[in-house]
Amino acid sequence: MDKQLFVETLSSTNRKGIENVLAKLEELGFYDAPASSKFHLSCKGGLLEHSMNVYEAATLIREQAIKVHPELEEQLPLDSVAICTLLHDTCKTDIYKEGILSRKNADGYWEKYVGFQVDYNTGLPLGHGEKSVIMLLSWGLELKPEEMLAIRWHMTAWDLPMQSPEHKESLNAAKAKTPLVSLVQLADGFATGLIERL
Repeated sequence: MDKQLFVETLSSTNRKGIENVLAKLEELGFYDAPASSKFHLSCKGGLLEHSMNVYEAATLIREQAIKVHPELEEQLPLDSVAICTLLHDTCKTDIYKEGILSRKNADGYWEKYVGFQVDYNTGLPLGHGEKSVIMLLSWGLELKPEEMLAIRWHMTAWDLPMQSPEHKESLNAAKAKTPLVSLVQLADGFATGLIERL
């Protein structure tokens, strides 16, 4: 996947703190990290590929939505779309470690293979979307409130706090506040469920 396009797209937002974010991503191994341990794009560079897939899906969905509701163009600015989609999984930058795992092969026998394990002992175990927001803010990125909501809630029902009525109401309020939340959720699901199918 194209690291240069990722960097150029984020740099083009001219957002305060974006250069520091790019330096931290490089330092922490974002570009080599997998997108998951055993689900979608569980390979080196998978996180970069997934982030670009979500960005591309979001720009297509945005374009179609604006045709139906032209007022959405102002509510879904391209710089916000780029920041939210390309950085929504920042939290995954430092949690995957390569290791020797076991699995059954096609003949039903156990075999060893090199794969990824999740290690929450590095960094801060703060959750998923909220961890991405906190990391980005701590690196000095100037995030708009709508962007914080979109990154925080991009996991929807897959997020553990969904068991809490309070979190459910917070998600509904976030969706009502800005269509950016729904756009990032849709693009993430589209990329994961369709583009990156195993």
